Amino acid sequence: MKKIGVFTSGGDSPGMNACIRAVVRTAINKGLEVYGITRGYRGMIKGEIIRLESNSVSNIIQKGGTILRSARSKEFATKEGRREAFEQLQKHGIDGLVAIGGDGTFTGANIFCEEFGIPIIGAPGTIDNDLYGTDYTIGYDTAVNTALDAIDKIRDTADSHDRVFFIEVMGRDSGYIAIPCAIGGGAEIVMIPETETSIQSVVDTLRTGWDRSKTSFIVIVAEGDEEGNATEIAAQVQKMLPYMDARVTILGHVQRGGAPTAADRLLASQLGIACVDGLLEGRKSEMAGIINSQLVYTPFIDTITKQKVINPHYIKMVNILSA
Repeated sequence: MKKIGVFTSGGDSPGMNACIRAVVRTAINKGLEVYGITRGYRGMIKGEIIRLESNSVSNIIQKGGTILRSARSKEFATKEGRREAFEQLQKHGIDGLVAIGGDGTFTGANIFCEEFGIPIIGAPGTIDNDLYGTDYTIGYDTAVNTALDAIDKIRDTADSHDRVFFIEVMGRDSGYIAIPCAIGGGAEIVMIPETETSIQSVVDTLRTGWDRSKTSFIVIVAEGDEEGNATEIAAQVQKMLPYMDARVTILGHVQRGGAPTAADRLLASQLGIACVDGLLEGRKSEMAGIINSQLVYTPFIDTITKQKVINPHYIKMVNILSA
């Protein structure tokens, strides 16, 4: 292997740049040429491929987002599109790829590797922390801290005005952001896709607190909760508890941006190095991850299909600490 490519795909996450930096400098250290593919699979198809040197990644470790940009690609979902992408890689003599992204990125990478045989190693870059095969994903720690900072500020207003705030955090299929935000932010209730929390149980909890002279509450809602989003849930609760002043805050994409925390910079750097090492070891269709402080490689098919379960102890903690 003489030349490798690196790209980011799917939603951006803080720490992606740190991972790109680690891939580039590790590849150069190992005597490889390294190329950046801009705008993910879409850029791969269009041949948006540039040579990267060590100074190409100077002063980016602290920056959020991704210098290689990211984009969705309907074309790559077709065999013809993937063939075009492979031909572009061949033009540049690229022998292997590092894919930084989430399950959608790895689904495409797994198919691409099966069809054309090009080795691909993935680094888990997603704030949702929902990928099987690693304890933490790149960007997760930053996203939680960003959300928690906002929740702390909202708590001040809730206390000042005797309000119930329904705060929506990201997590379409996962409560990994919601749970630590609920524990760290002192929330009274957390609603996540992994567990059923009925509207009636929310009402009962709020009413019990109100009867004990508690006048402000924080309810953390993961965007993928089965009862709906924060706006829908708040509207239903307000009808059943008209004497409470309910407000909604949707944190949204603010959770994806900003400078990565020290933990995310370290994780991203570790995994970037591991991706290059994995390629040189002859690995393919695997994701590099950290489990119990140990480097592991997990097949893409497992990362894509197996569910990462939230520790039930954390859910118990919310129930105990919110009483």
